[in-house]
Amino acid sequence: MHSFAPEILLITILSLVIFSDALANRLKIPSVFILLIGSYLVYRYFKLAVPIDLAENFSTVILFCIPLIFMGDALHLHFSDIKKYAWSIFYLAVVAVALSIVIGASLSYFNLFEGLSIGAYVALFAINMATDAVSVQSVLSRFKGISHDIKVLIEGESLGNDATAVIAFFFIGLPWMLSGTIDASDATIDALRVFVISSFMGIVLGYSFYMLMKLFSNKRGELFAFVVEAYLSYVLAEEMHVSGILTLIVAVVATKAWIDLDLAQKSDKKTKSFMRSMRLSQIQSTTTERLEYIYEMAKEFGYIGAVVIFFALAEMVDFHKLWEYRWQIVTMFTVTTFIRAISMAKFAFFGRVKLLSYIKPVGLEGWFILTFSGMKGALSIILVHMIPDSFAHKEMFEAVTIGVVVLSIFIYGTVLWTYFTFFKKEEEKHIFN
Repeated sequence: MHSFAPEILLITILSLVIFSDALANRLKIPSVFILLIGSYLVYRYFKLAVPIDLAENFSTVILFCIPLIFMGDALHLHFSDIKKYAWSIFYLAVVAVALSIVIGASLSYFNLFEGLSIGAYVALFAINMATDAVSVQSVLSRFKGISHDIKVLIEGESLGNDATAVIAFFFIGLPWMLSGTIDASDATIDALRVFVISSFMGIVLGYSFYMLMKLFSNKRGELFAFVVEAYLSYVLAEEMHVSGILTLIVAVVATKAWIDLDLAQKSDKKTKSFMRSMRLSQIQSTTTERLEYIYEMAKEFGYIGAVVIFFALAEMVDFHKLWEYRWQIVTMFTVTTFIRAISMAKFAFFGRVKLLSYIKPVGLEGWFILTFSGMKGALSIILVHMIPDSFAHKEMFEAVTIGVVVLSIFIYGTVLWTYFTFFKKEEEKHIFN
């Protein structure tokens, strides 16, 4: 007897995507709300529609989805935007996350969560400070009035923030939590080593795939080249015990950046520079029209990956445990929201501080949007699952993380939906001063 489990699962995923999009358009609400609820209901009450045992294959399913989720978001960053907002993105993706984790860890002094070591606080806040690209884009894509500038910051943060959180979790928080002690200098050097090696690998792979794409000229081949690049970058980096997510992001962003340079210089008749010769810029890697196709397909792949992650989330949900740890969940959600609001305050209130003058202010409205665009999702679920079962507080970590993910999607999403639906109806404008 043949098993049609993969076919049935694909039918379920695509049906959920179609249904959630159609219902969201009818109700004028973010589709991620319906997708999250629908995934849980289908997984719990229509088992025949999900014939794969996610509990047994949890890690395999999660690892398969990671490149799909991050590839789509990385492709949306344009090289010109990266140059223009480099310091702002760096602040959001690295400085703000690091400061947030430090503030979170300092709360161990007040014994916010009973029985946790400082290392456990670092790990817990690293898990719950990672934003989710798919959830954020699903919510914000429905709203008019968000400037291109804010969208760039949100996209840049959702990528870099995740890479920083992963390094902080795996190379500082997790070892510290499990061993009880850590050498600060060794941990810092190790984190820097991972950052440098992962970034270098990403640049090399990005250039290699950029040059590879000059060998063919069809949109399907170029799309699949990006998919292969994402998976290969992730697998190679993980095998070398560095950050697969950071390597993947750097590789895809680098390839896309060189493609953007080619497209921008297509009509440039200036004398060729050495760098342009190194890129063989006279040979076209792709076209704007084919890139649009790649964007759309990559976004759909990421969306499908997110649905699978939501199924994995449904497998982890236990309402009895969520109720048991309700105060810890509410406390963590409140604290992380407050910390995020503080870390985003630079964009509204400290524009004239000389040390931070490279970071452009966005005003109160921009600060508000950035604060409530910090929805959690796939990466938080992945990280908490990576904690060994032997860790005494893993049950609490899972309950708190699941609770924060769900609350952030629904509460942050509802706040933004309410604001843009009832209070901001004018056409899009630039928020930067």
